[in-house]
Amino acid sequence: MINAFVADGPEPGRWFGRTGIEEGARAILSPFENARIEAEEYRELDGERILVFVHSSGRARTSGLEVKQMLVKAADVFHVRDGKVTRLVAYWHRDRALADLGLEE
Repeated sequence: MINAFVADGPEPGRWFGRTGIEEGARAILSPFENARIEAEEYRELDGERILVFVHSSGRARTSGLEVKQMLVKAADVFHVRDGKVTRLVAYWHRDRALADLGLEE
């Protein structure tokens, strides 16, 4: 079973299973219109973890602020076993991900 953990940002939390992850993603993304998360760079950390630098786009429903105007540089760490993602750790702040992993950009 997959689990997801959002380490920081406005909606930190932990979700389990596909249904839990879908609910968590909805809660995080619902304040935005046309929300998109796109990969910028992939780094294999070891045989089971991949670090992905991502950027987001979309517009905040309430303020109308474009997400890219907030200059959020995020990162995700995917844990993979037997060809399947078993865990996802999402970071709104790339620096925190690098610090948690003991890496430097």
